[in-house]
Amino acid sequence: MDTPTTRPVRRGHDASERAIRQAIASRFRTRPQRGYVRGKLAGDPVYPAIAGLLAGAAPRPLLDVGCGMGLLGQYLEARGLLHGYLGIDHDPRKIDAARHAAAALATPLHWQCGGADGLPDFRGHVALLDMLHYLPAAAQAPLLAAAAQRLAPDGLLVIRNVLREPNWRYQLTRAEEFLLHATGWMRVGAQHYPSAAELRAALEAAGLGVRIEPLHAGTPFNSYLVVGRRG
Repeated sequence: MDTPTTRPVRRGHDASERAIRQAIASRFRTRPQRGYVRGKLAGDPVYPAIAGLLAGAAPRPLLDVGCGMGLLGQYLEARGLLHGYLGIDHDPRKIDAARHAAAALATPLHWQCGGADGLPDFRGHVALLDMLHYLPAAAQAPLLAAAAQRLAPDGLLVIRNVLREPNWRYQLTRAEEFLLHATGWMRVGAQHYPSAAELRAALEAAGLGVRIEPLHAGTPFNSYLVVGRRG
């Protein structure tokens, strides 16, 4: 793995972070949704990590593939780091929740119900968070190639995913993914966990330089941040 170089925006118990979490959570309709959002934003290091990346990147719109309830877009909007946003997800329940929650924002965020096999025309930054492993192995490289094609010349492709490894973090994360599917939170179960070598090969074949770093950040789960850029 490469040496970690991401510099996250401050998080955790910082007063502004708590205010952001509370503001985003309050926009959701149901108590379970609000509780999930507060916990997710408080405990998942991916949001400040991506904010840190985009704070130092060119101001470009973001395509969020597999956006779920749109937490990344809403978090970046609260941080003043969005310059256009389109979130897509195959689950209409989550798109509906995202639209409802973001309706009152002064900055328009756009949402589209659709699958990863038909990405819209787009140029900017692209995010793929926790979604590659829901695709079969044969579909992952084509998606990465399609995402790379939608990068602006100075755009970033940011991926957070489980990577296949022979360790306890990987096995624990597989168990969590099984429970998410069994409870109905995820409609599709995991199909193929890529290795770091698989991701690197696919991204380099698409013409991107690649950096891979762990994103455990005090959690017990297998989590890696993969950043691709041209040149």
